[in-house]
Amino acid sequence: MDTNFFRTGIGGFRSINDKGDDMEMEYKIIADSCCDMTPELREELDVTSVPLTLTLGEKSYVDDETLDLPAFMVAMKNCKERIGSACPSPAQYCDTFEKDRTSFVVTLSNNLSGSHGSAVLGKKLAKEEKNAEVHVLDSKSASAGEILITLKLRQWIEKGFKTQEILAKAHDFIDHMKTYFVLDSVENLMKNGRLNKVVGKIITVLHVKPLMGADGNGNISLFSHARGDDQIVTKMTDTITKSGKKTGGQNVVITHCNNPTLAEKLKASIQKNFDFSRILVVPTKGLSSVYANDKGIIMAF
Repeated sequence: MDTNFFRTGIGGFRSINDKGDDMEMEYKIIADSCCDMTPELREELDVTSVPLTLTLGEKSYVDDETLDLPAFMVAMKNCKERIGSACPSPAQYCDTFEKDRTSFVVTLSNNLSGSHGSAVLGKKLAKEEKNAEVHVLDSKSASAGEILITLKLRQWIEKGFKTQEILAKAHDFIDHMKTYFVLDSVENLMKNGRLNKVVGKIITVLHVKPLMGADGNGNISLFSHARGDDQIVTKMTDTITKSGKKTGGQNVVITHCNNPTLAEKLKASIQKNFDFSRILVVPTKGLSSVYANDKGIIMAF
């Protein structure tokens, strides 16, 4: 039986089989606010964002479009107290789920944040209250990695894949996705237990910029180090070569915290050496900026 798909509006897809039977199939993509989205990208991919809360000492900030990021970064730099974050509540997630749409939720790595667990609890609430169909995906990554997954979800939806096909593809994609990042400072990662303090102190003493990344299980590992932007670009480009992954027809996402110059240098190097169909450069929002810190850069492919 042949089935044709046409768009019913942003995020909605209706399928009609060869007998003319109308079989509505609507999808919704949701991500926590570590999935850095410009307004244009959010509109293109139709992604609903669920904000985390950022904390500088006793002061809290909601990581949404109301956050004054430049002012927040200044406050973070001057903060002498604990810097952290809190995940969205299950109720916040539940509020985004709709009875008549199948929702795919992309979260921060479960090993780095409670956002994934909160989304799972929100899914249970939505099942009880709305009988909503929800599928929660652990990105095993953050920032650029979450964007990359939402790109693929939108592509699979637009190609007309069914729910279980999309889930199978998503899990396989996440298992093989690579995320790397280079930071000017690892202070916030150490303060919040995301990086071993011994490793962090060694990095600080040597005055090098660490090349770190996801270890495949959602944890952060140290892979190498670099001195200067040229070496950062070379080493991050080399990670793509060494991965052995095919790049034709694929996407790569680069996110940066106040470092567009380095991001564009990396993009140019990737364009020169590989045949990705799309290379996205996106500035980090609140949560990603907390951990990437000023001048940090993240790449996922």
